Amino acid sequence: MLGIALVVFVFTAVLMMAHGLQQTLRSTGSDDNIMVVRKAAMSEIMSIIDREAAGIVTNMPEVARSGDGRPLSSKEVVVIVNLAKLGGGISNVTVRGIEEAAFQLRPKVRIVQGRMFAWGAREIIVGAGITKRFVGAQLGEKIKFGGDLWSVVGIFDSDGSGFESEIWGDIHQISDAFKRSSFSTVTFRLKNPDDMSQLVSAFEADNRLQYFVPKREKKFFEEQSEMMAKFIRILGVFVTIIFSTGATIGAMITMYGAVANRTVEIGTLRALGFYRRSILLVFLVESLVLSLAGGLVGLALASALQFFTISTLNFGSFSELAFSFALSPSIIAGALGFALLMGLAGGFLPAVRAARLNIIQAL
Repeated sequence: MLGIALVVFVFTAVLMMAHGLQQTLRSTGSDDNIMVVRKAAMSEIMSIIDREAAGIVTNMPEVARSGDGRPLSSKEVVVIVNLAKLGGGISNVTVRGIEEAAFQLRPKVRIVQGRMFAWGAREIIVGAGITKRFVGAQLGEKIKFGGDLWSVVGIFDSDGSGFESEIWGDIHQISDAFKRSSFSTVTFRLKNPDDMSQLVSAFEADNRLQYFVPKREKKFFEEQSEMMAKFIRILGVFVTIIFSTGATIGAMITMYGAVANRTVEIGTLRALGFYRRSILLVFLVESLVLSLAGGLVGLALASALQFFTISTLNFGSFSELAFSFALSPSIIAGALGFALLMGLAGGFLPAVRAARLNIIQAL
């Protein structure tokens, strides 16, 4: 049971890690928002949109307008900076230069400590995931990047989305610090959420927008998680297979011992008229019950990981991403099914041996 519990714990933890990563990035975007990036750009830092194209995009008729008639859009500059971690070492952090409409487009983002940065000043707000892990990212401190010192005036969260692993500031200040004359992306709200096909057709018809593609923001960030989640799953399955071999052998030894200790009982049952298939079924059920119990123990231990937050370098964005382990019904079903499979594999041969015992020799 303990051997199977260990394997199920590792197996479940790996799946929870991959699911947590995907869930974090899925919650980062919104289906109501459209993100325009350069074609073939795998991440925001690889995308470049010139000012002329950005102006054309924000003035398209499909773009929603705010109460004062301005486009509900945010041109953004995304760069990667190196910051020292509190526990030692250096890692990449995403810095996002935004326009005022960014907070209307992403209502989940809210200041939880301090205040909003002043437009036109070298001030920044940092995500809740950043302030816990990097030197100088605490409220009232200063961070050096882009050749200048930036004052941390606020901390924000966004219900566990990937934005919590970013630093936000005024787009003009960020662009000036990194000598950027173009944008990375343009994010806007669709006037009608069902106008996506019409918007795509408009991009294809305009020669000035041939190098750019509109995507739903949620889908874009989902794609960011695919490579990393796949890597975690493959690595986890490889390790789990090695562990499960040992657990299956342990289950087999346990069941062979059970057969050896119950030889007389088996002979008695056969003498009373029980069929061989009944003896086979009894030992298989016992093995499955033990493995299921071990699976439930491993699953219970793994479920406690939901209270922990970890960070890793996201292959899609090349920056640090904080996320929590996440459990789902499919992971629970997969873990218990895997436990039962190990029990079946470990109990089958001993059950066959029990069923084939000669009545006279057993008695």
